[in-house]
Amino acid sequence: MQTLENHELVLEQPKTFTRFLILAAKANPVGMRILRLALVVVLVWIGGLKFANYEADGIVPLVANSPMMSFSYRYPAPEYLQHMNREGEMKSANRNWQIRNGTYQFAHVLGCVIVAIGLMIACFDLAPGLAAIGSFLLILMSFTTLSFLITTPEAWVPDLGDSAHGFPYLSIAGRLIIKDVIMLGAAVVTMAQAAREKLSSTGL
Repeated sequence: MQTLENHELVLEQPKTFTRFLILAAKANPVGMRILRLALVVVLVWIGGLKFANYEADGIVPLVANSPMMSFSYRYPAPEYLQHMNREGEMKSANRNWQIRNGTYQFAHVLGCVIVAIGLMIACFDLAPGLAAIGSFLLILMSFTTLSFLITTPEAWVPDLGDSAHGFPYLSIAGRLIIKDVIMLGAAVVTMAQAAREKLSSTGL
């Protein structure tokens, strides 16, 4: 009797797992919508925050050390080290230096670009071709962001006495940057889907 019950249990487990796989396989359309919505929310939110001074201050080390972006600021790295407000902190002297540096003007332009990319991706149902372009731009943006791991000293834990410093020990900034690997992968997937949808609508 016990042997029969064990045999029935062994048979039931594969059936349950198979049912799970069948349900999971049907989740792709929902998953794609969630993935696209997540990209739009993150891009529009983060892009909008670029109009907040604390967020603009926070990207100064990334921009100032980047060969592709440092020209946007008036003062070269590492002069910014003496003029950084912490999040939630307000020192007028530092804020005035950031204004002279062009920190906020650059952040506003960048914010508009990021929001625009998010809105382009959001157009998938109405204009899949435009959404594909938006995802492609996000791919370029993700590669740019990931390049900060190479150019930004603050991306790694500094040598202040602890043995855990430098590569591969990511700082808070570094951990935020490395997450763009996920953004990159999501952008490739949404671009491919939008491109297929556009080609299908044109009969190609």
